[in-house]
Amino acid sequence: MRVTRASLRDFRNYERAEIALGEGLTVVCGPNGAGKSNLLEAIYFGCTGHSCRTSNERELLRFGQSVARVSLDLEAEDGAHRLEVGFEPGEPKHFRVDGAPVERLTSSEVRPLVGVFMPDRLDLVKGPPSLRRAHLDQVIAALWPSRGTARGEYSRALAQRNALVARIRAGAARPDLLDTWDLELARHGVALMEARRGALGELEAPFRRLAEELGLPGDCALQYRPRSKAGGVDELRAELASRRDDDLARGFTTHGPHRDDLALTRDGRSLRSYGSQGQQRAGLLALLFAEREALAAIGRPPLMLLDDVMSELDAARRERLIELVRSGGQAVVAATEPEHVPGARDGDVELLLVADGAVAVEAAL
Repeated sequence: MRVTRASLRDFRNYERAEIALGEGLTVVCGPNGAGKSNLLEAIYFGCTGHSCRTSNERELLRFGQSVARVSLDLEAEDGAHRLEVGFEPGEPKHFRVDGAPVERLTSSEVRPLVGVFMPDRLDLVKGPPSLRRAHLDQVIAALWPSRGTARGEYSRALAQRNALVARIRAGAARPDLLDTWDLELARHGVALMEARRGALGELEAPFRRLAEELGLPGDCALQYRPRSKAGGVDELRAELASRRDDDLARGFTTHGPHRDDLALTRDGRSLRSYGSQGQQRAGLLALLFAEREALAAIGRPPLMLLDDVMSELDAARRERLIELVRSGGQAVVAATEPEHVPGARDGDVELLLVADGAVAVEAAL
């Protein structure tokens, strides 16, 4: 499945824009502030219904406007499809798939997977564990849709247990009532931990290889760091029971997979704490392309959106990155100059030029 066309209306600095994407690589060029990042964000928004840059989605609206819209035309084995997202602050988002309203885009099979690199996404490496947990769980859902419910089921059980903890603290329930929710939380928690270990098993080898190729030498690894040492449901339930007094004192569940972390390491040291920004960028790229490799192996290569990805790479690393980009699947790369992207002027590359919220193909200028 690939995106053939993206249409924007009143999104960021674009009043209206319509662009065609190439089958493989599309390069978006323009000066800083012209709207390159906004264009990639719009494509992501059209694929997922969410921004990849901000939690305050009011920022997506063009100044002075009240509604933003993005639509994507898709081409798949079963024919053409269209995704549409309408956003008005204070109102539920409007999602449509092939003209029919849906509750959310991410539950639709008619949707391309998408991976994104932007400077802001370095928080995935250097930010809190919650970001890495959420990202890993999204990878699980993409690799194994049937296991994608593990996080939601665990979260619901966790919310119920926390609510009961609050009632016990208020004197409205007995502590022994936690036995049932300890079992339920342990059951879903073990399933979630197994899924996370399985996903890292798919990513570990390609991550090591790609990290070195992209400028991160040394012994690079992905390390799953679970909070629990349990090997099964009974063991996790026992761990929860042993910490019950602490949970009641603090008012919430202090132990379990909701406290796990994923570490990107080099020579045994966390890139989060000890990596330079260049090393963190290389680690993030290696992770994203390891995910693409794993997804491509099951026939679901994601659309890659890469913004400001060339700025800290030397010529050799740029060449290798573009080789990876063009090795399979669809990608959009943003840069200030075409010369920053090796092969940007090749005949099979779609080259778009952006200036002041307007987009044109190179030949039209």
